[in-house]
Amino acid sequence: MTQNQAQTQNALNGKTAIVTGASSGIGRETALGLARQGARVVLACRNPAKAEAVRAALAAESGNKDLEVQVLDVASLASVRAFAAAFLASGRPLDVLVNNAGGWSMDRETSTDGFELIWATNVLGPELLTRLLLPALKAAGKARVVNVSSTVAGGLDLDDVEFKKRPFSGFSAYSQAKQAGRMLTWALARELEGGGVTANALSPGLVKTELNRAVRGPMKLMFALMLPLMGKTPAQGADTSVWLASSPELEGVSGRFYEKRKAIPCAFSKDAAALERLQRLCAGMAAGR
Repeated sequence: MTQNQAQTQNALNGKTAIVTGASSGIGRETALGLARQGARVVLACRNPAKAEAVRAALAAESGNKDLEVQVLDVASLASVRAFAAAFLASGRPLDVLVNNAGGWSMDRETSTDGFELIWATNVLGPELLTRLLLPALKAAGKARVVNVSSTVAGGLDLDDVEFKKRPFSGFSAYSQAKQAGRMLTWALARELEGGGVTANALSPGLVKTELNRAVRGPMKLMFALMLPLMGKTPAQGADTSVWLASSPELEGVSGRFYEKRKAIPCAFSKDAAALERLQRLCAGMAAGR
């Protein structure tokens, strides 16, 4: 029995969870872990056909039929807005939001909105989605936002988040995006303090997922050597996400960074002015300013 399965069964009965990027890898295993605890799980995915097949498989594996697929491309602001509007229109409170979807590339690409794709996927989309779903999270009374980040984080340049001035590096773009994601978690936790909604971030560790398919060159050789020796399975990578989303011991705990179910120090700024500047930047980009 895995750690996810060993957690209290039916701990999330009657609660609703959204997991982005739930059709594969860590997202799939996170959705499975929450379904096994009785949650109504919304699989928020880009490819509805693939996600529907995963939904059927998860229902069979978990014994929980209360799973649904909703289309969401976190790199598209229009898709994020449409998804959030549809969920809010349902009138359901939201108990758990797991911002799991992410991606990276070694080449500079742009989203449908014209933003650098790694920033759009890992920062702008999740931040806008969380902001739009806040009414549903607050309506749940006690809700949790879980942001999947990484220990590979740093190098954030708020004057050039899209690498228009700097030479582009996929690794650097991914690293700064994960730093921004952590900082936005602290900003949200600060904003919602005492209101019932908590926000925490985590690193799943080095996991054998499709996220690594973009690697090439010398880095590809490094990954080829490291993954068999050190790489976790997706289920192992999802363990801390499921724990943060459901464990009773974390009720009221907010603004922390975790790995392997342990809180670890985070050196990135929690200064209010720095966090507000990042929030304003993201809000302005999402609004087209």
